[in-house]
Formats: sequence, C-alpha cells, structure tokens
Amino acid sequence: MSTELRRLRNYIDGEFRDAADGRTTEVVNPATGEAYATAPLSGQADVDAAMAAAAAAFPAWRDKTPAERQKALLKIADAFEERAEELIAAEVENTGKPIGLTRSEEIPPMVDQIRFFAGAARMLEGRSAGEYMEGMTSIVRREPVGVCAQVAPWNYPMMMAVWKFAPALAAGNTVVLKPSDTTPASTVLIADILGGILPKGVFNVVCGDRDTGRAMVEHPTPAMASITGSVRAGISVAESASKDVKRVHLELGGKAPVVVFEDTDIAKAVEDISVAGFFNAGQDCTAATRVLVQDSIHDEFVAALAKAASETKTGQPDDEDVLYGPLNNPNQLKQVAGFIERLPAHAKVEAGGQQVGDKGYFYAPTVVSGLKQDDEIIQNEVFGPVITVQSFADEAQAVEWANGVDYALASSVWTKDHGRAMRLSRSLDFGCVWINTHIPLVAEMPHGGFKKSGYGKDLSGYGFEDYTRIKHVMTSLDG
Repeated sequence: MSTELRRLRNYIDGEFRDAADGRTTEVVNPATGEAYATAPLSGQADVDAAMAAAAAAFPAWRDKTPAERQKALLKIADAFEERAEELIAAEVENTGKPIGLTRSEEIPPMVDQIRFFAGAARMLEGRSAGEYMEGMTSIVRREPVGVCAQVAPWNYPMMMAVWKFAPALAAGNTVVLKPSDTTPASTVLIADILGGILPKGVFNVVCGDRDTGRAMVEHPTPAMASITGSVRAGISVAESASKDVKRVHLELGGKAPVVVFEDTDIAKAVEDISVAGFFNAGQDCTAATRVLVQDSIHDEFVAALAKAASETKTGQPDDEDVLYGPLNNPNQLKQVAGFIERLPAHAKVEAGGQQVGDKGYFYAPTVVSGLKQDDEIIQNEVFGPVITVQSFADEAQAVEWANGVDYALASSVWTKDHGRAMRLSRSLDFGCVWINTHIPLVAEMPHGGFKKSGYGKDLSGYGFEDYTRIKHVMTSLDG
C-alpha cells in the first residue's frame, strides 16, 4: 500500500508555487531511506521569477529604517520560538537528527542569532565625517548590496538558512535562497514563517538541484552569491560569479586539527573531542575529525578515544540515548565507507568502521590510528563520524602537520601551558582556534576560514558587514 507523499513548493513573491514546468524530485528521510515528500525541481523560469520578485521588493526594503528591519527580525525570532516543534519535526524528517538534540542544540542558537542580527541592523558604524580636503566634508555610507542569491547545505539546513537570511535581511538586502535538494522541508517551513511577517518578495525560496543553484549564481540580477557547501561547489560558484563580477561569500569544507599535548587532562579531552567529532554524524565543517596527539600519551589517548567511540550510540531520531543520526544520503554513506575501505596497510581501525543496521544511512562511530600526513583520509574531508589520530613529537611538528592540509576553517589546542596555547593560536592557519574546547559558537564571534575553506564570515558584526557595500560622499562647504 503506497503512502501519498507530501508536496513541498517554492515560495516566490509572497506565494507558494510549483515549478513552472511541473518537475519534482523525491525527498528521502535518511533515517528510513524512504521518500516522504516531493519538492520542485526548479528551472530557469522559476529562478527568473524569484529574482524579479526580490529585485522589485529591494528598494522599499532597503529604504526601511534599521528600526523597522529590526522589528521584523525580532518578530521572526519570536515566531521561530512559537513554531519550534514544527521546525524540529521538519528538520528531523530532513536529516534524521535526534529530536531532543535538535530541540536543545539548534532552536535556541537560531533564535539568538536572528535576534543578534536584529540588533546589528541598528549598529552600522563608519568613520566619522571629516574635512580631509580644505572646504570639503567627507562621509561614508554603508548600504545593502542588493539581491542576494544564497545556497544552503544539507548538514544544518535549518540553521544555515538562518545564517544566510538573517544578516542579509538585517542589512536591507532581499533574498533568494535555495536549500539542498535532499533537505528542503525546513526551509519551505521557514518561508511560511517569514511570509507572514515580511513584505512579499523580500524573502524567496527556490528548491532544486545543482543546476538550479548554478542558474541562480549566473543570473544577472543578484549582486552577491553566498554558499555553504563543498570546495568543489564553492569553486564553481566563484567561477560563475566572476563572469559578471558578483560579490561571493564562501563557507566551504574543513579538516579541523585537534592538537593534544602531553599535559592535557586526557579523560576530559577525550570526552569533549569525541562529542565534537561524532556530533551530527561528523557532518560538520568544524568537526573534531583530525586529532594530533603528543607521542608520550598517544597509546593511552587512542585507547580512551576508542572506548568512547564504542560507547557512543547512533540510531533513530526518537531514541533519547543517541548522539547522532544517519548520514544524509546514500552517496555520503558510500563516500564515508570508501575512505575506510581504502585505508593503507599501516592504518588501524580502533573502533567502528562499518555501516549500522539495514535501514537508513547509519555509520558507526569510528577511530583510525597509525596514519601518515600524506594519507588520503588525513588530507581530504570525510564528513562522517570518523576521527583520525596521528602521533607528533614536538610543537613544531604539530604545527606543521596541523597546517599541512588545504582546509583552514577551525582548529583546537589542548594544553595547560598558557604560553604554548598562545603560540599555537598565532601559528595555526585557521579561521578559528579553540583552546581546551572544540566547536562552541556564539552569534557575536565570526565563523569562516582561509585557504580552500573559503572567504567571508558568518555570524558577528563581520558577517553583517559582508552584506553591505561602502560609498564615499563628499560635499563642498561652499554650498
């Protein structure tokens, strides 16, 4: 007996619509491996319509006072709290994440982030006006850039949507947002929430695949393209945007080093690192996936980490004892399993290393030791519940190996030596360095990397400024 699939729709110019040509794609719950909805497979006509709506809405939204935009964002934050259970249900169906952790770890920071950007809307600052030339006064205006084409990923579809739209709207821009083709449900619900608060056309959602995203980035209307995704996707966006010199904001992959020195409290470090590595099935650009341990404590640390992995549980969303749910899709499951299958002979799987169950896309918490710096699993992003361990001799080698990858998003240092911690915070070539912790984020602080992890910042005043442009105005004092 077949179950009728729920129909998700685009949100364009204040109304929900099917794709212009009627095409759809099935959306699968990764915890079951079964389809639960269809979503539009949007084409050029849908992108054109969304861009036209955003462009038409831009002048009036731009000209709202910061106080008016703040008021709208505060209403959105309140609505997220009021409809939290709907958002949780949609996100869990999207991703298979544990219900309890989605409620405790995603809803509160999302609401806080929206409220932060509501406040930021009224805090745009620039240099004071002054006479830098005799008889002339100069002022600096900070303005919204215009229409923003935004592409969100599948690992945190709900939260990343907030990271996209909140600073853009606060700064006075209008938005066309595309969720991942595997996780559109919570973004469509967000459109319903924002649609009851914002003027039509200010916020639009277009569902689709990578061709849809490409059409958005290549469209002549947006002044800025923002993406959270893979390095491959980021390179493609940068190349497409370069053709008409669009601004580009890229938050891409990560391969976070976790540098553990011999003076560390091993029990606490293992507890924190295992959670930071396995949370959300390791599908996090900042996950604690690449541990470098000083050789004097290597064996003890690996044994403790393997034990922690064996005690970490994955399973269905309603199981309160699980730390994480499934990988997002069968391709991701295949990718993670492939890294383990291709391990070199000198590597040792200390825990896990296999799929869990025969329903959904679950993979066991995995620890791999005995690895060398040039091994594939050290150099490339796994994006799964896999923690690798290397042994280093001294501080210089730790820094060399930590920096010796193409990614540069996040890192952490574990030591009781304050001077060493400060030295590494300077030497580590990553956009974030945590000391004796790993993965906490706050709305007030910037998130973003270097090298192939991209450029531009999310969160913070820096992230807000990324969605603005600067104009110099000079006036004669002679009238």
